[in-house]
Amino acid sequence: MVFLAITPTGLANALRAATADDAVWCGSDAITEVDYATMKHLNLARFIDELGDRVLVADAIGTIDEHHSQQIIWVEAAAPI
Repeated sequence: MVFLAITPTGLANALRAATADDAVWCGSDAITEVDYATMKHLNLARFIDELGDRVLVADAIGTIDEHHSQQIIWVEAAAPI
């Protein structure tokens, strides 16, 4: 399984939920470059762009699918109000 985190909270939740076989991807709005460089999670990948825009999220999903084809991709989403 692959997790796509959009926010810092979502990234923290994804990292807790991920097993050793799961990949976690996020945008630059979820973790700073400095913090990313110090992460110990081996399966964490960071986009250089912020993913707060739906178009960018769609692009990110496409990129993740290229790297992890045939895997389920879980995407962080805000609950409707």
